[in-house]
Amino acid sequence: MKIVKFIFSLLFGLMFINAGLNKFLNYMPMPEQTPEQMEIFQALGKLVWIIPLVGWVEIIGGVLFIFPRTRALGAIVILPIMVGIVAHNYTFEPSGLAISIPLLLINIWMIIDNRAKFKHLLDRH
Repeated sequence: MKIVKFIFSLLFGLMFINAGLNKFLNYMPMPEQTPEQMEIFQALGKLVWIIPLVGWVEIIGGVLFIFPRTRALGAIVILPIMVGIVAHNYTFEPSGLAISIPLLLINIWMIIDNRAKFKHLLDRH
């Protein structure tokens, strides 16, 4: 089970590192967008800081997710991005749910698997 967890974590982390790097280097082609999606991306483009921020969070979270020692932190860092991806796919790109739902489940699995590391954050003292 440890090897399976490592493989899933490695692939998950590399996918987010790749997605983050693409925000800066633009090497992956964008799929055809609906007018509604184009409007959203144009609005995000006006917030010049948001795409670089998401890119850095994806890169840092992806790197943290790969290594067992930092995986719990990486899972928490990536979770808001992952929820946004699933919400976007659900709303605008339902075919993307075939990838985003399993990734969300891997993310949640790693949070649950590392719940002992979060326990002290929720304790009342």
